[in-house]
Amino acid sequence: MLLPALALLFAVPDDPAPNPQIDYAGFATLTRDVRASRAKRLLGFAAFKAKAATKDALILDARSADKFAAGHIAGAINLPLTDFTAEALAEAIGPDRDRPILIYCNNNFSNHRAPVMLKNAALALNIQTFINLIGYGYPNVWELRDVVDFNDPRVGWTTGAPANLEI
Repeated sequence: MLLPALALLFAVPDDPAPNPQIDYAGFATLTRDVRASRAKRLLGFAAFKAKAATKDALILDARSADKFAAGHIAGAINLPLTDFTAEALAEAIGPDRDRPILIYCNNNFSNHRAPVMLKNAALALNIQTFINLIGYGYPNVWELRDVVDFNDPRVGWTTGAPANLEI
C-alpha cells in the first residue's frame, strides 16, 4: 500500500495547464514577424540624429533608471524594459501610436564601460525593446544601427534626468 501512495506523491501531470498570462508561442511568432520590418528600421548614426530632430520624434532609452541617470543621449526619455506595460508606454509615448520612436542600447556604444557595458549580442536590449514596442502596437520604431563613442560630441551624451517632457 505504501508504493501507490508514494507514486501519487511524486506524480507529475502529463499536461499541466498553461499559464494564460504567458504565451511563448505568441512571442516566437511576434519575433519571427518583426524580423523583416526591423531590418528596414536600422539607422546609421547621422540618420538616427536627423530622425530624432523631426517633429514629434521620441528617443526612448529602455535601460535601467540608474544607467540612464548615469548617462544617455540628450533628449531621450527613460522607461526601463522591465516596466513596459500598455499603460506605462501610453504615458511615456503619448496618444499617437504612430509617433516615431527611436531606440538605442548599451551595444550601440564602443566605450564598454559604465553606464554602457556590452551585453551578449543575441540578448542586446535593442532587440527586446523593438519586439516589445511592436507587440504593444507602436509600429513606427527605428533603431540605431551604428556603434558610436559616447564621448563624441555629436552623440550629445549627458547625465542626470532629462528636462520635463510635454507629451
